[in-house]
Amino acid sequence: MPVSRQTTRPSRGLLAIVAVFAMSTGSAAIAGPAINFLPHQALYDLSLVKTRNNASISTVRGRILYNFSGNACEGYTSDFRQVSEIQSGEGKNTLSDLRSSSWEDAAGKSYRFKIGTRMDDSKESDVDGMAERTGDHITVKLKQPVQKTFELDGATVFPTEQIERIIEAARAGKSLLNLSVYDGSDNGEKVYNTLTVIGQPIKGSGAVVSPDPSTNDDAMKSLTRWPVTVSYYDRDAKSATGEQTPVYAMSFELYENGVSRSLVLDYNDFVLSGAMGKLEVKSDKPCK
Repeated sequence: MPVSRQTTRPSRGLLAIVAVFAMSTGSAAIAGPAINFLPHQALYDLSLVKTRNNASISTVRGRILYNFSGNACEGYTSDFRQVSEIQSGEGKNTLSDLRSSSWEDAAGKSYRFKIGTRMDDSKESDVDGMAERTGDHITVKLKQPVQKTFELDGATVFPTEQIERIIEAARAGKSLLNLSVYDGSDNGEKVYNTLTVIGQPIKGSGAVVSPDPSTNDDAMKSLTRWPVTVSYYDRDAKSATGEQTPVYAMSFELYENGVSRSLVLDYNDFVLSGAMGKLEVKSDKPCK
């Protein structure tokens, strides 16, 4: 699941959860076994794990609803919604609502996206645009929030290709992966440098501390999954010490078919957990 990515602030690295998520640049072509993404809908229940930096947050409740469909011939469609209610120590409630829809070409050449963000009763903030990979660069054309055309380095990847490369790296036994990712989040002009840390594989038959619909599904039990942490860094930020703090980090267990479970969303000032409440497997359309 190319998941995630917003609660009280602009979205950071839209997944993931999702989701969430071949080491060469440019094309998404993979050497070795093909990655067969599972069309599915997943619901995650959000709750507060802890706060940092004296953040005045007492409770967070919310949900993420993630829909993923498509195949290697038609491309992949993702629909994501995260609604969060944040209660502060002063008794104030803040409601945030993030919606995003995207389509990505399976070869990583085209990406279309629409993102809407609303805080309480404020007017929705929209981002709408598309990106096309040509040769050694990517051309982005924004419709909203302003009409604008600009170019990105061709090594940048889109969200589904990001997950594809993480799975391929995990299969190859790699523990670290660096990628520059563009998903249209924030004002549509941000590119994030990401560092992915991949843990040891977990076999489907392994013990589960907190079971959920994915671990209880007979088909999913035969699949391998990996603990993954993806940290997002502002590519344009300057650091006086030479070390950057991620603006956002997301941890999850990633199945080899792209499904994510056991989410942890780290917004620096506070950390949320996302427990899978429902998993609905959709019919798979084979390539014609």
